[in-house]
Amino acid sequence: MENATADLKEALRERVAIIRDEQSRRDEEKHMVRLRAISEKIDKLQAALPRGIDPQLAHYLKRHSYDKALEFLEGRAPSRP
Repeated sequence: MENATADLKEALRERVAIIRDEQSRRDEEKHMVRLRAISEKIDKLQAALPRGIDPQLAHYLKRHSYDKALEFLEGRAPSRP
């Protein structure tokens, strides 16, 4: 489970980096391709997680609340909307 969780955490960090990448956003088409690719990777990693993951993490992932999922995995309290 540690590898699956670590891989998911890294993919979530990569997603944040893509979103924050102002240079990337200048080419909207390429930016969207990058976002779709990382989203697909996150979906695959999520599907590979073993059963019995923390219910709160499962909730964040199911709702695509990826920022909150990353905060949870990093041991930080997820911020409220």
